[in-house]
Amino acid sequence: MRDDLKLRLEEFKARYPVEASERIVKPPVAFIGEEILELAVSALLQGENILLCGGKATGKNILADNLAWLFARPVYNVSFHVNTDSSTLIGTDTFVGGEVRLRGGPVAEAARRGGFCILDEINMAKNDAVAVMHAVLDYRRLIDVPGYDCIPMHPATRFIATMNYGYAGTRELNEALISRFTVIRMPALQSEQLRRLLRAAVPNAAETHIDHCIGLFMDLNEKAVNGEISTHPVDLRGMLAALRMMTDGMHPKDAVAINITNKCFDEYEYQLVQDVVMTRFV
Repeated sequence: MRDDLKLRLEEFKARYPVEASERIVKPPVAFIGEEILELAVSALLQGENILLCGGKATGKNILADNLAWLFARPVYNVSFHVNTDSSTLIGTDTFVGGEVRLRGGPVAEAARRGGFCILDEINMAKNDAVAVMHAVLDYRRLIDVPGYDCIPMHPATRFIATMNYGYAGTRELNEALISRFTVIRMPALQSEQLRRLLRAAVPNAAETHIDHCIGLFMDLNEKAVNGEISTHPVDLRGMLAALRMMTDGMHPKDAVAINITNKCFDEYEYQLVQDVVMTRFV
């Protein structure tokens, strides 16, 4: 990272002392991609909220976790799904000492404590949840909770949203929501980046196993891009799990089968993936 960004990061951390330190968690692996990392850090330092968009296995969540760690901010996670509504984000009523009080949700807590709120799969959010985000993300920077006082946004609070293309249940984001984000497109993972990631995540893995995993991942990704298979087997988490099991003594074909191949529930696709696996793991 550039020296000027490192200096500004240190100034940011000195200006905003740590709150909720138990929520500051070091990511299991570092994000690999200097240019994208610098873009994201620059935007956050300018007070922007960012939207990380891209295909599967491009490192969106890893980047979000690494950004929170670099800024030394507590992390609050929201995974959007069909039942995520405004109360999930802001909070619900609860009884404390005979009084009705607001039990804050992740958005409200991030606002209070200067946290980084990671909005995972934001293009699965329904209208009720999206409406909450409008006032939070624009110049007002506050949450107006009916029956309670407004919650002003801590100056260190940032929102990092992620979205995949074409997943079941996703939809187009409305223009008003997109305009409130700085958008960073995540590039496809390259073989050398994948090598560094696998080495960092499984440091005692054999080099031959790493080579075969990289080859298999790139082959499957190419077939998914060409529409020959779905994105189900292009699973970076599964590849990491398979590599760990190989390192722990499991036969490579078995490790790949239970973490990659068996995730294909269509029989035709299963056979295609199995054929690709056989070219890498004999």
